[in-house]
Amino acid sequence: MRALFSEQTKRRMWRRLWLSLARAQSKAGLVSEEEVADLRRFVDAVDIEAAHKIEVEIGHDLMAELRVYASQAKLGGGKLHLGATSMDVEDNVEIARMKAAIAGRDMLAANIRGLLADLAEKIEKYAALPCMAYTHLQAAEPSTLGFRMTLWAQDIASDHENLLRLADWLPAKGLRGAVGTSASYGALLRGTKTTPEDLERDVLNEFGLHAGAVSGQTYPRRLDYLVVSALAAFAASCAKLAFDFRILASSPFGELGEPFGRKQVGSSAMPFKRNPILSERIGSLARIVGANVNVVWQNAADNLLERTLDDSANRRTVIPESFLAADEICSLARKVITGMRVDERRIAMNLASFGPFSATEAVLMAASAKGADRQELHEVMREASMQAWESIERGEENPLRGIIARDKRIREYLDEKQIDALMDPASHTGSAAQRARDFAKRLRALDDQGATTAPFLTEMGIEA
Repeated sequence: MRALFSEQTKRRMWRRLWLSLARAQSKAGLVSEEEVADLRRFVDAVDIEAAHKIEVEIGHDLMAELRVYASQAKLGGGKLHLGATSMDVEDNVEIARMKAAIAGRDMLAANIRGLLADLAEKIEKYAALPCMAYTHLQAAEPSTLGFRMTLWAQDIASDHENLLRLADWLPAKGLRGAVGTSASYGALLRGTKTTPEDLERDVLNEFGLHAGAVSGQTYPRRLDYLVVSALAAFAASCAKLAFDFRILASSPFGELGEPFGRKQVGSSAMPFKRNPILSERIGSLARIVGANVNVVWQNAADNLLERTLDDSANRRTVIPESFLAADEICSLARKVITGMRVDERRIAMNLASFGPFSATEAVLMAASAKGADRQELHEVMREASMQAWESIERGEENPLRGIIARDKRIREYLDEKQIDALMDPASHTGSAAQRARDFAKRLRALDDQGATTAPFLTEMGIEA
């Protein structure tokens, strides 16, 4: 990802687009085969230092690169950039980079599939492990650890699908000239058998791109908003996973823990600490991606008429930064999931403390079905629950099962064996285990779905 968004790669891709344009124009007789061969010989000879010296004088980075390329390819350099405007080069390369960053081999979507595979493994392992579930951060009803992980995985799987769909759809600016009319290309190609549409198609095909129906000088900056928003949605899903993990790793819960090295230091002041630093880092990076959405929204809304330049400076950092942060978030989440420590003893303790309360409804329904007055027994259960809460607040074990089992008003309808079975929290997880296993199978089926290769990246040694 860093290589893809590097200055070196960007300039090499600019040069490849210039070469593709010259090659397409050679079919119309505008550029000779010798000139194309000369351009091809120097296509990777990027000299950033030389380009920067020129840029200091002229204040235009793409023109500076163009001049360096033209000075190297002395035969073909004079035919570079025929009919083009800067954004014919920059914007098509930007779309190509974003598509590759999402769906290229070993890029973001592949990393997310790895995370989903890691989650699938843990979901299957803990599909049936009962745990306490919480709503409003208060004990609610039993669930299973695998099912809770399925909630995380479902959001991330949705993000993966959305990103791939977006990468497949994402249209490029095309070769349309200064204001999107293709007037310059039409003038150049007049009298040849090549149309501006033919030229555009030849060039874009080499980059795996297709053009939108219309454009101004740039592609609509709304596209950046859609891409960064999709990255932010994925970051939000991982941030939720990380925040849940932090809660469950906190001392009062103690159910999960991040991987922790034997010599790892948790705190400079408190040697006993095992801080969830990976999860905290995920949350920290996710805020950056979320904040970047507002920047690209403003770019989309304020890019006036056929084009204004007030988006240019921030796009140079916002787009690469969002992709790099999303990719790092994914890698951190994989470390958390693959190395997670599960304390089944603490999970069982928490379930024993709070799980019996959720079983009161089952007891109530079973007794009512045998003729008990539902309203009277509801008050009995409420009183018993309050008594049990007082015991828990004193640090004692939850006595609710025993209180209910000894109550004659309940024993009139249910014997102790029936009450014990109804009060077992592990028996109240519903379809959680099966749903978890079923979803894990769906995650396994993803495999390399949607993976693509970008030939121009392979040629440059970025995709191996």
